[in-house]
Amino acid sequence: MNKELDVVVTQVKESVWPVTAYPRQDGDMAVGGIGLAKLAERFGTPLHVMDEEDVRRRCRAFTRAFPEADVAYAGKAFLCRVMAGWIASEGLSLDVCSAGELAVARTAGFPARKVLMHGNAKTPDDLRAALSYGVGRIVVDSFSEITRLAAMAAGGTTPRPRLMVRVTPGVDGHTHEAISTGTDDQKFGFSLASGAAAEAIQRVIAQRRLELVGLHCHIGSQITDLDAFDLSARRMIGLLAAVRDAHGITLPQLDLGGGFGVPYREGDPELDPQALADRLHRVLREACDENRLPVPKITIEPGRAIAARAGVTVYRVVSVKHAASGGLLVAVNGGMSDNPRPGLYGARYSVRLIGRKSLGGDRTATVVGRHCEAGDVLVKDAQFPADIRPGDLLAIPCTGAYHHSMASNYNLVPRPPVLAVREGRARLMIRRETEEDLLRRDAG
Repeated sequence: MNKELDVVVTQVKESVWPVTAYPRQDGDMAVGGIGLAKLAERFGTPLHVMDEEDVRRRCRAFTRAFPEADVAYAGKAFLCRVMAGWIASEGLSLDVCSAGELAVARTAGFPARKVLMHGNAKTPDDLRAALSYGVGRIVVDSFSEITRLAAMAAGGTTPRPRLMVRVTPGVDGHTHEAISTGTDDQKFGFSLASGAAAEAIQRVIAQRRLELVGLHCHIGSQITDLDAFDLSARRMIGLLAAVRDAHGITLPQLDLGGGFGVPYREGDPELDPQALADRLHRVLREACDENRLPVPKITIEPGRAIAARAGVTVYRVVSVKHAASGGLLVAVNGGMSDNPRPGLYGARYSVRLIGRKSLGGDRTATVVGRHCEAGDVLVKDAQFPADIRPGDLLAIPCTGAYHHSMASNYNLVPRPPVLAVREGRARLMIRRETEEDLLRRDAG
């Protein structure tokens, strides 16, 4: 690690920028020892930049806080072969939600025993891929899935599929309704309150070709309320005790999911891994003592909490308009196709001018995208230099999670590349999509 980066971590460790980020005297912002403007000149814009050092440090923060747990990176946040390699080298497990995500893990050589297969509507192809690769655990999410897995495993010579039952514990994580997954009457898992979870457990146990190894829950995303995780853990321990009493089985594993909140703007709340670990360890000990159970092997699933702040997206300003109301509209060469979160969840970001020094005072502006939707807005109420103009570069931090993974080709706009940076070096993780890529799928 070079000395410059050590100083940088001290300067910005509490910010929404990657741990190696620092402002340069020329007005640029450096990440991984390289100026973002230089990267934009070399690789074009829009451009996603991922700080490898940031990813690795956040992996280690979770493994330090949970030394006896299984820390599984949630691949849906952002996954490619390079990312899978980083996750594997840091000793984490990986959860995937489709045959496509599993294909990435497989071609990256990710150990099958450390892969969890998720998904509320796994297709037969998803399940066949999981069984073929021999993933460590499959988290079942419907009765039909249990039946299908039992049929696929019948008469097989391979080890029995190891299953976890996803339980909806009826816990509100107090987050946006689109990313709240722990309450009743939504699509994920089996309801604890209705008795569906108990029935699913009974059905798995009744299938001799299936092995039930534990229970799983996930209460939502962007959660910073420790009380929500506390309540969820207590309810799941209660269910483990009920399984023991009803079936004489002490299940060895409990997956408490992820959803750990991160700050997208300065001052936003965040969930500290060590604080979460301290709370959960205490709650689990208390709940297990009360129910006369051994503490199960815990799995947690950070995704956003590992990838989000490692990412920065660089755009180029295309136009600057004065709205009739007097507001300033700054349009960039990307938008909702590479970052759908503002439109989906009302997500809010910070943004800054990079690549040059400002020559004037600040003014309020809205950063809008290039797509044919009035809702294609990236940042509202941003503070920009009064001399903001076409050709300028803008950087939006905290874009490492649920950006490239949710990107689309709306208006047939090719998706941006993803670039890894570390200690002054840059390499492509995912290349820029081209018009030829788009036309290759057109069968006309």
